[in-house]
Amino acid sequence: MARSVRGFCPLDCPDTCSWEIDLDDGGRATALRGTREHPFTAGALCGKVNRYLDALHGPDRLLHPLRRVGAKGEGRFERIPWDDAIAETAAGIRQAIDRHGPESVLPYYYAGTMGRIQGWSLGPRLFHHLGSSRLLLNLCSAAAKEALASTHGAEVGFDPEDVVHSRLILLWGINPLSSGIHHWKFLLEARERGAHLVAIDPLRTATAERCDEHLAPLPGTDAALALGLMRAVLDEGAEDRDWLERHTEGWPELEERLAEWPVERVAGVCGLEVGVVRALGRRIATTRPTAVRTGLGLQRHGGAGAAIRAILAIPAVTGDWRHVGGGAISLTGGHFPWDLSAAAAPAGLPLQPARTINMSRLGEALTTISDPPVETMVVFNANPAASNPNGLRVREGLARDDLFTVVLEQRLTDTTDFADIVLPVTMQPEHHDIYGAYGHLYLQWNEPAVEPPGECLTNNEVFRRLATALGLEHPRLHDADEEIAGQLLDTEACRARGITLETLRERGWLHAAGFAKGTAPFADGGFPTASGKVLLRNERLAAQGLDPLVGFVPPHEVLDASLGERFPLVLVSPAARFFLNSTFASLPWHRRKTGPVTVHLHPDDASARQIEGGDPIRVFNDRGAFEGIVAVTDATRPGVAFTYKSHWPKLVGGANANATTPERDADLAGAPTFHDNRVEVELVRRAESHASETPARAPVAVR
Repeated sequence: MARSVRGFCPLDCPDTCSWEIDLDDGGRATALRGTREHPFTAGALCGKVNRYLDALHGPDRLLHPLRRVGAKGEGRFERIPWDDAIAETAAGIRQAIDRHGPESVLPYYYAGTMGRIQGWSLGPRLFHHLGSSRLLLNLCSAAAKEALASTHGAEVGFDPEDVVHSRLILLWGINPLSSGIHHWKFLLEARERGAHLVAIDPLRTATAERCDEHLAPLPGTDAALALGLMRAVLDEGAEDRDWLERHTEGWPELEERLAEWPVERVAGVCGLEVGVVRALGRRIATTRPTAVRTGLGLQRHGGAGAAIRAILAIPAVTGDWRHVGGGAISLTGGHFPWDLSAAAAPAGLPLQPARTINMSRLGEALTTISDPPVETMVVFNANPAASNPNGLRVREGLARDDLFTVVLEQRLTDTTDFADIVLPVTMQPEHHDIYGAYGHLYLQWNEPAVEPPGECLTNNEVFRRLATALGLEHPRLHDADEEIAGQLLDTEACRARGITLETLRERGWLHAAGFAKGTAPFADGGFPTASGKVLLRNERLAAQGLDPLVGFVPPHEVLDASLGERFPLVLVSPAARFFLNSTFASLPWHRRKTGPVTVHLHPDDASARQIEGGDPIRVFNDRGAFEGIVAVTDATRPGVAFTYKSHWPKLVGGANANATTPERDADLAGAPTFHDNRVEVELVRRAESHASETPARAPVAVR
């Protein structure tokens, strides 16, 4: 019987769209559409997810377990039975443990699905129980999370829907028209009510084009700009001293520091005109409520944590937290009342102590760590051969003959090409899952709509079978998916807010925050810090050898004049509109819409190198190189180039932008520094260039 099943998009986007899948009489998915009743996503799906069924039904879906028969990196396999695949995986884990101990086993996973059941539960449970190396999960948002924890106590802020009440909105390092489109309608409503929209981004993105004002600071100088804007507020005498004195810690010290950051100094550091910085500062000083929304791109440089902390300090100085539609928001996860530890480390499951490996330094871990070496790696919900910094070093590590690698996947990626065993797993419409969001406040449930194709299993069923093969009988390693969901929601806070698995399954989504829309939740403080105050100074940071006070930490490479002599361009690699990280980057429609690897150069930089639009070029530094074609555009500023991330290397000549990105930590959380990357560009004159033959388009904005 034809029917529709409700679920949600599991991908790494702040919006977590609610969707409905239509099924024909045979149970095949025939159509996908957004759920109109959802309060935030309201029936719209982004361009990439609109074609999700292309991925679900794609002829390249993995349907059977595979064993490598060629050299690592070749991607040649033979089909094998599931029993053999599980037995060989278990044998590889046992052998590594017998030779070097459990820390020689590394689970590698991240945000290929953001669902808490299939992404972050039984896999981590199993490997934590074994005593395998822990993974520092920091590839995307860790610096922002740590900055929020160090300032607000958790990932909290105002309800993003309440931006409709704002009079001034700073969109800082975020491009919602590409990544998170559903907030845009709330921003437009705010503008219709008289709000002034400001984009702060080194690039003139699609969002920046549509804002009332655009500031383009040098990458990595956001903290300096935030300090300058606060100084301008002080120059106007517009700071809210009452709110600062009652609801912050460290204000006297920050006020003293702001004396060191006159607007003139800030403009010089950021590469902006003094009048532009001062004018925005005056607008902030005189406009209530002001809302600040930060993205994740601005925290991919050496001073990432300091940048987020400095931006978060602005509404504390102005007292905007008093007002509905005032304050700041970066990530929303701290508003959800569930117990995430119940997914990865449930009560009663013995966990073994182990070292921690920084996932952003995977190349280093696979090529240099020897005590013990990583000898077995199990990869799920990730494609590190395409997505990790210092990509050539990652591939060098994956190519090791003595590394046994198992990958759970839906299609043959760059990472599976290096695997010894590949295990086919389900996609979102084929399993249960539960997820909050990091861009709104709704908890959501996903009901499976279709049967898995071929021999695909859920991630969790793979780990249940693997636990059995390893002789691990603890019941928490064999929990059913619905049991895991119940464990996540088994909290006093969930009960107080009426959130149960039954009500969630019945309704599809629930507003999960402990406050109502149209309120100012932190008007009188009450932040989840020990004192309930905003921590402008946090001594916990001092204990880590960091500056405890809100301030500026310079990027590693962007402002390095000596390095700039050799590599005069700063390369940033933002998200593509039709890829989501490396998801969709192998699908024909999505690849056509994205186009070839294109490096966008300002006309001054192109002219200086005698390069024209459409020319094949090589981008390089000491870490590596990749090839593409040039688009000449003033959507970027002189000295800053950009190219979209996430192309699969094997589909674009063997390398993408991550061949040049550094394995170097930001100031907080050991986070990666993708955009803190100096390169040079040269014309490729040989006919055998790997650059795509697709003609270059020269857009006026980042799409």
